[in-house]
Amino acid sequence: MPKRVIVTSFLLGSLALAATAIAQTTDPVVTPDRTIALWNGKDLSNWAADVPKRDADPSLPASFVVRGGMLVSLGKPEGHLVTKQAYRDYRLVAEYRFPGAGGNCGLLIHASTPRALYKMFPKSIEVQMQSGNAGDFWCIQEDIAVPDMEARRPRKPPQKWGGAEGDARRILNLTDDSEKPLGEWNTMVIEARGDTVTVWVNGTLVNRGHGATASQGRIAVQAEGTEVEFRKIEIGPLAKQ
Repeated sequence: MPKRVIVTSFLLGSLALAATAIAQTTDPVVTPDRTIALWNGKDLSNWAADVPKRDADPSLPASFVVRGGMLVSLGKPEGHLVTKQAYRDYRLVAEYRFPGAGGNCGLLIHASTPRALYKMFPKSIEVQMQSGNAGDFWCIQEDIAVPDMEARRPRKPPQKWGGAEGDARRILNLTDDSEKPLGEWNTMVIEARGDTVTVWVNGTLVNRGHGATASQGRIAVQAEGTEVEFRKIEIGPLAKQ
């Protein structure tokens, strides 16, 4: 990678306005009938940012930037980049890589109320992208079930399965062998069909859940401590069954 990289950042308006836009539920929910590039390769016009630390200090650097034709989550300050449009019944494809050390990131689906958990995470179901754990589910004030719940959703009494603070929110994926070595590109595919969510990483089925408590909402990219590059994020229709 070149030693010097020109970074173009985009001001996304005040965080208060962004949070209000994210929270609105009156907009129509789209079921895609064609493939739509959520990351358009140029700018962040399809997105709004919600970064809590910028409420008190708007001079903090942007968490999400455009660099070399890629959407880059810089990891800090922590927060989320959220689509302005809500979706249901779709196939979401993301091509991503960790350009340096591995770390944490995620794609959130069915996102709605901002800062619903720990005053940071929007109400949603997270599909984990953390290096070594891609495909885990994390329940964020929503819930979803999988087969073998006792084995794949460990909890310690008096914990319960749920999406609130203190609940057993993590659901382990089916395999940790699907990711490419650090620095190489991964492809994550998420299909949301009704109350089911199915995830593949590099063509390998890594998770499938049912009975989700949400079936529609926005898509969000995390900034959660580690730089991650995205060269594609697109959403399209499901194959007919």
